[in-house]
Amino acid sequence: MFENELYPGMKELLDQLQTYGFILYVATSKPAVFAEQILKYFEIDHYFELVVGSNLDGTMADKTDIIAYILKNNNLEKDNVIMIGDRKHDIVGAHNNGIDSIGAGYGYGSEGELSKANCTYYINKLEDIMKVVS
Repeated sequence: MFENELYPGMKELLDQLQTYGFILYVATSKPAVFAEQILKYFEIDHYFELVVGSNLDGTMADKTDIIAYILKNNNLEKDNVIMIGDRKHDIVGAHNNGIDSIGAGYGYGSEGELSKANCTYYINKLEDIMKVVS
């Protein structure tokens, strides 16, 4: 669970997003209880308003449902929300909920996978997120 590392510049990006007034949520297909532990381990949990993921029994694992839950339960206006993800499930979940998406080419998914899923924006570098959202 802890055999990964933050992308270089991630803490700085999260700090910058928070400074600009963005409210950040985690939408993951992983069990929420594990995602929360990972965020605490890397000392970035304080950047996120809420972590929503699957339940340990496997329910609530579909990204479309997870994003819908976050939108509904936080009264978010779709025009003010963007999903950042590195796999097609993130992009499809955003599209199914009527929100924009950023395909993160620096992650696990390929440019082909993210483009085929019709991400609104595609970026290769972490620091390009600020160019899209500002």
